[in-house]
Amino acid sequence: MTVRALMFLFALGMPVQAQEVPVAGGETIVAGLSQNLVAITTNFTGSEILIYGAVKRDAPIPQGAPLEVVVTVQGPSRPVTVRRKERQFGIWMNTQAVSISAAPSFYAIASSVPLEQALSATEDLRHQVTIPSAIRAVGIAAEAEDAPVFLEALIRLEGEAGDYSLAEGSVTLAESTLFRADVALPANLTEGAYKVRLFITRDGQVVDSHEELITVNKDGLERWIYNLAHAQPLIYGLLSLVLAVAAGWGASAGFGLLRR
Repeated sequence: MTVRALMFLFALGMPVQAQEVPVAGGETIVAGLSQNLVAITTNFTGSEILIYGAVKRDAPIPQGAPLEVVVTVQGPSRPVTVRRKERQFGIWMNTQAVSISAAPSFYAIASSVPLEQALSATEDLRHQVTIPSAIRAVGIAAEAEDAPVFLEALIRLEGEAGDYSLAEGSVTLAESTLFRADVALPANLTEGAYKVRLFITRDGQVVDSHEELITVNKDGLERWIYNLAHAQPLIYGLLSLVLAVAAGWGASAGFGLLRR
C-alpha cells in the first residue's frame, strides 16, 4: 500500500470539526423600555410601559412574507385554584375545584397583526406565547372531566379583571424596521420581576427574540408597611390594633360631639 493511500485512510478516520456558516441577511432585534423600574406607592393607579426597538439587518429586507412583531409582558407566576359554583338546595355551593400549578399574575400580548397570522401553532408551543400556553396546568385532566373549562374560566376572569389582555394590531411597525408597543400595567400589580419578550416573525416562524426585565417594587409607606408585616409580624399586629382602637375612639368622640 502506497504512502498516499495510507494518508487517505488516516484522514477518513480523523474527526471532522464542525464550522458555523453565517446566514446572510440575518435579522436581529435591538430594543429598549421606557422604564425598567415601577414603584408602587400609596397613590399608584397603574402605569404604562413603552416598548420600542428596531430590526438590525446584515442585508436588504428579504422578499416574501412580511415581517411581524409580537410582544409579551409576563408577571410573576403563582398557584391558582379554580372552583366551580353550582346552585344546590337553593344556595350556591362550591362543587368542583382544579389546582393550576403556575399561572402568571399578569400577562399581556401585543402584536402587529392577528396572533394566529403572526405565529404558527408549533412556534407558540415552542416559545409559549399565547395565554393558555403560558399557564402551567399539568395534570388538571385528572381532577375534573371537563378540566379545560376551568382553564377557560380562569382566563376569562383574569381578562375581566384587566390582568390578562390580548391587543392584536396594536404594535406599530414602520417599513418592517422600526416598531413600538404600549402596554398598560394595572394598579393591582404583584411585586416582582416582569419578563418582557419580543419576537419578530416571518410566515409564522420566529426569526429572532429578545428579552428584558421590569422590576416592580413597593415604595414609600407601602414598602415600610410590607417590610414591617413580614419582618416584624408581632409589632405590625400590635400597631394595627392600636390604630383600630384609636380610629374607633375617634369615631365615637366625633359622634358624641355631633349629638350635642
